[in-house]
Amino acid sequence: MAEAHSVGAVEEPLLDETIGANLERSAARFPDREALVVRHQDVRLTYRELNEAANAVARGLLATGIAIGDRVGIWAPNCAEWVLIQYATAKIGAILVTINPAYRTTEAAYALAQSGCRMLVAAESFLTSDYRAMIEEVRPELPELEHVIFLGTPQWATLLERASTVDACELQLRGQRLDPDEAINIQYTSGTTGYPKGATLSHRNILNNGFFVGERCGYSEADRVCIPVPFYHCFGMVLGNLACTTHGATIVVPGPRFDAIEVLEAVSEERCTGLYGVPTMFIAVLGEDIGRYEVASLRTGIMAGSPCPVEVMRRVVHDLHMPEVTICYGMTETSPVSTQSLPDDDLDHRVSTVGTVHPHVEVKIIDPESGTTLKQGEAGELCTRGYSVMLGYWNDPGRTAEAIDAEGWLHSGDLATMDADGYVNIVGRRKDMIIRGGENIYPREIEEYLFTHPDIVDAQVVGVPDAKYGEQVMAWIKLRSGAAVTHDDVKEYCRGRIAHYKVPAYVRFVDDFPMTVTGKVQKFRLREMGIADLRLEGEAAITTA
Repeated sequence: MAEAHSVGAVEEPLLDETIGANLERSAARFPDREALVVRHQDVRLTYRELNEAANAVARGLLATGIAIGDRVGIWAPNCAEWVLIQYATAKIGAILVTINPAYRTTEAAYALAQSGCRMLVAAESFLTSDYRAMIEEVRPELPELEHVIFLGTPQWATLLERASTVDACELQLRGQRLDPDEAINIQYTSGTTGYPKGATLSHRNILNNGFFVGERCGYSEADRVCIPVPFYHCFGMVLGNLACTTHGATIVVPGPRFDAIEVLEAVSEERCTGLYGVPTMFIAVLGEDIGRYEVASLRTGIMAGSPCPVEVMRRVVHDLHMPEVTICYGMTETSPVSTQSLPDDDLDHRVSTVGTVHPHVEVKIIDPESGTTLKQGEAGELCTRGYSVMLGYWNDPGRTAEAIDAEGWLHSGDLATMDADGYVNIVGRRKDMIIRGGENIYPREIEEYLFTHPDIVDAQVVGVPDAKYGEQVMAWIKLRSGAAVTHDDVKEYCRGRIAHYKVPAYVRFVDDFPMTVTGKVQKFRLREMGIADLRLEGEAAITTA
């Protein structure tokens, strides 16, 4: 049997330019086509206007003294200014530090200090977060933070006014000094232990990744893509913004954060052809009265961020009229996409795999202990190599060396299989794998089965400690509204249909799961909740020692 190692077919050469240069090219090709629609701000910009607005912000940053390699943070929900800052910093060679809108004081202070931000652009507040108060609290601890600009205030207006003091030629000269391999973005990964790590990405990393994502979605200047996922994350700023601007497509922002009704309204009124989301977002959209909205304009989109339940994907294809929807897999450290399904893949491949390897990228499946490349069909750790691999973790050579080996392979920590045709299936995280009595159990397999129950809307499976078996299976379940399903009903539904050791020993019903701002379920918290609920702290101490 052949090895589980695949190289993406090279259909197009890599883009050998900066993000700013690429936007200039798109603006020249599609000057009068809509580039950015931000519905909650009533903003509509053509490509010419987007490029001019980004240039104005860039010149304002130059007037403030921002140099190549300086870090500029942005701490805000999705908005037009976010997009302008993204392209403006790229045009002057500043490194954009994207800060999670859900961060609180300690987390934001860590990101600003660890990256050495010289400037921060922030919303004054969002939801329950008072960004102004939090920044004032920690600013004495941040001596490198010289400038703080709040959106919607005279400070932002002053930045734009200062643009007039910088000649357009000066901005052009700055752009000519930039190298596509230079760092352009730091994104802090949400680890489950320890402080976040700042994945450092270059123009080449994220510009090309956005381009090839758009190629697989079949984007052109005729496409209008609804992007309800957050910009601070690669899903929004790379798969969303950069995939659109490299193809002349329109970025449609339905609101500052995900709201199912706002998404459906945006798709209907803007005649969107593409829609993005993590599975939980699509579940929420499918839970609304879709018949009230015109969604027939949809044809494609991306579901990513976490494993995509088969039944949810089937409904997306049929109920949301998205026959060409693609699944992407990747991680922040790989810019982010390594594999993606194709629009013409048959339904089985598009619902049961995460597609095939992207152009100019290599993927292999290895034994996580020995490092040996496994045979096709065997589960092991997925590793990626190619242009998309990050430059490293910002100012953290130790953790960089742990993630990227001497041969340039990025070790993902994800467990996957690869078939003879190069299709990859993610079966779980190494840290999420449950080992019960010596049996390796992949939560994804049990979750997929539970999704076939007509009254189960969502299911998450984790391992909890057990004195006899080492670990036991625990299922956290969301039910259809009005459904009456018991713990015993779930176990009975599983008996005889999945292996006995995979049948959940414990079942809990919830209205919502603990989640990150990007919509990923925090399984480590479900495990902690399960340990506390079942009073297994003693067993936990034994099994994790």
